[in-house]
Amino acid sequence: MTNLLPPRGPQRTLALAQLSNSTGDGAYYVTSALYFTHVVGLSPARIGLGLTVAWAIGSLVGAPLGSFADRRGPRGTAVLLALATAVSVASFLVVRDFAAFLVAACVYATAQSGLAAARQALLAGLVAHADRTNALAHLQSTSNAGLTVGAGLGGVALSLGTSSAYLTVFALDAASFLLCALVLLRLPAVPGSPPVQGARLEVLRDRPYVVITLLNAVLLLRLPLLSIALPLWITERTAAPEWLVSALFILNCGAVMLFQVRMAAGIKGLATATHALRRSGLLMVPTCAVFALSAWGSPWVAAAVLVVGAVLLVIAEMWQSAGAWQLSFDLAPAGRTGEYQGFFGTGVTIARTTGPLLLTLLLLDLGTLGWLLTGVLLMLASYALGPASRWAARRMAAQGAELHQGSEQLVQ
Repeated sequence: MTNLLPPRGPQRTLALAQLSNSTGDGAYYVTSALYFTHVVGLSPARIGLGLTVAWAIGSLVGAPLGSFADRRGPRGTAVLLALATAVSVASFLVVRDFAAFLVAACVYATAQSGLAAARQALLAGLVAHADRTNALAHLQSTSNAGLTVGAGLGGVALSLGTSSAYLTVFALDAASFLLCALVLLRLPAVPGSPPVQGARLEVLRDRPYVVITLLNAVLLLRLPLLSIALPLWITERTAAPEWLVSALFILNCGAVMLFQVRMAAGIKGLATATHALRRSGLLMVPTCAVFALSAWGSPWVAAAVLVVGAVLLVIAEMWQSAGAWQLSFDLAPAGRTGEYQGFFGTGVTIARTTGPLLLTLLLLDLGTLGWLLTGVLLMLASYALGPASRWAARRMAAQGAELHQGSEQLVQ
């Protein structure tokens, strides 16, 4: 089996930082909804509104903060944003009304979006180009390990059900981001890049990259599919036991932790990346068909079918992740990695914001037809990424030729 630990040096330090904050994230994801209702005293509608506004703002600032990391240096920017995340989580411990919750949530989403972009720029500055997808596979594996541990800690708080237990978990979450900042300080500093000629947010003018980001956002509908739509499907449309929801989540995290690095090993360029994305999209058709079949049968038959669907889903997820990572780095121009990664990361926010409503309408209202439509939608998006990536590569080549011609004219 491929070594689960990343190579010594910057890659292993980045993985340690990822393990720290993903452990806090796992605890947050499991307990946040009940914490905000039971401890803070907010209604579910207000929580949903506040988080939607916060993540909408976070998606808008991801690219500017990534651009800031490019200019000022990604290590220092990542450290500051990890500290900002810790402060925002700590502030949840004392907020008791909607206005304060909204401010804290906006700071949290902004810092998290910027941290993701800055960390990608830091990885690009410390890891050779040919090794980046493999490094990201290790980080994804580490992230899932942390999420699993964090979910376990959150589960303890849920079982206790007391305010003190929830407060302790949120304090640990804040501490995890402080530890993340300290670990990031152990990395070598990566100098900021000089300003690149063109618009401050050139990524918004890069139409091929925008299209690729939107198509990838469609593929990222697998995130709310696993976390929201599938649990609702299991509880409302199948006879499977409710505890299967948590079992499928653990199965997903464990599979990514064990096999993501191996799945990403052969992806080295645009051709292999788009091939992996096509395989991912094609696999989503039978995956969705299997999930649709779980509506029929006894509890244990439904459970067995859902496990098969979950295995297919995680295989598609690992192919999609590895292919998308390669595209996002290969198609970003030099000196703008943070800016482009920040924009590419908005696909997660788009999927998490629009996905719950779209998928619940498709799956719970249309049933089998909705599952099949979802699978076809994901397949079409994955196949469209091939021509879109070639379009982006041609644009990069044309821009490189123009810059080379301009430099020759200056020399003359």
